[in-house]
Amino acid sequence: MSIKRKYPKTRLRRLRKNMNLINLVSETNLTRKDLIQPIFIKENFNGKEQIDSMPNIYRFGLNEALIEIEELSKLGINIVAIFPVIDPSKKDDNGTEATNGSNFISQSIKKIKKEFPELIIIADVALDPYTNHGHDGILVNNEIVNDETIEVLIKQSLILANAGADIIAPSDMMDGRIGLIRESLEKENLKETILLSYAAKYNSKFYGPFRDAVNTASNLANASKSTYQMNIANKNEALHEVALDINEGADIVMVKPAMPYLDIIQSIKNEFKLPTFAYQVSGEYSMLKNAIDQGWLDKEVMLESLTSIKRAGADAILTYAAKEILMEINNIWVT
Repeated sequence: MSIKRKYPKTRLRRLRKNMNLINLVSETNLTRKDLIQPIFIKENFNGKEQIDSMPNIYRFGLNEALIEIEELSKLGINIVAIFPVIDPSKKDDNGTEATNGSNFISQSIKKIKKEFPELIIIADVALDPYTNHGHDGILVNNEIVNDETIEVLIKQSLILANAGADIIAPSDMMDGRIGLIRESLEKENLKETILLSYAAKYNSKFYGPFRDAVNTASNLANASKSTYQMNIANKNEALHEVALDINEGADIVMVKPAMPYLDIIQSIKNEFKLPTFAYQVSGEYSMLKNAIDQGWLDKEVMLESLTSIKRAGADAILTYAAKEILMEINNIWVT
C-alpha cells in the first residue's frame, strides 16, 4: 500500500480524540455473533461445581446446564459447544461408551434441543473423555492407531448427529477422518449435518485446565499427544492439514489454540476463504482470568485478546469468556 499523505496535513490522532470517534472508525468489532460458549455437562450429577483451574467456569448437571443455556440465550448467545464429563466407571481402553447410542451426551443433546430447538449445538468428536488413558484415539502397544480410531469416530459422529447436534466437530486429528465421517453422514441421510474440523490443532501446553474439566488429566498423566496433534513450530503443515480437510468435506475449519497462533488463523483465512473458527482454549482463558483477578491486568485484556483473534481472521471464537464478555458488551456488569 502506497500512502503519500504526510504530517502536518495528516494527523492520525484526530480520529483518536475521544471514544466516540475511536469507536466510529474501529475496524474490528466483537459482537454476540462472534462468540461460542463451551459448556461442560457432567453425568450422574446435579447442581454445578467450580472447576478449580478455570475461574468462574463450572461443570453442570444436565438440569443446571439447561438453566445456563437459557441465560446464554437471553444474552444473545445462540450457539454452544458441549463437552461431556463421563462417569469414570464407563471409561475403558477403547472409549466404548462413545459408541453407546443412548449414552449421556446423546441424551443431553436430545433434551437440550427439545427445550431450545433454535439453539445451535456443536458436539465434540474424540475419545479422550471416554478412554481410561486420556488419549483421543485407540491405544495399541503404546501407539494411537489411526484407522481403527476412525471406525469408532464414525460411529460416535452418527450417534451425535442423530441425537440432534447441528455441528459435528472432530477434534482428534486422525488422518482421513473428515472424509470418512462425511461419507458416513451422507449414507445415513444426515447430509445437512455440518462438519467443523479441528484442522490445525497444535500439541499445545495450553490445554491443561480443559483436561481438569473433563477429568482426563490424571488418565493422561505425562503421556504426549505429539504423534497426532501438530508441532507448535509448523505453519505450512497447518495449511496442508486444512487443505486436506476441506477436500474431504469440512464445512468449517478451526485453529486451536488461538492467541499464540494468530499468524495461522490469518494464513488459513487468506488462503482458503472458508469459514474459519478459533478456540481460545482453557489455558489462554485461565492465564488471563487469573491475572485479572489478581489485579495484574485490567479486565479489558480479555476483550483485547478476543478482538485480536477476530482481527486475525476468525469468523467465530470458542471462548469460556463468551458469557462474561457479552455481559460487558451489553453493559451488564458482573458483580
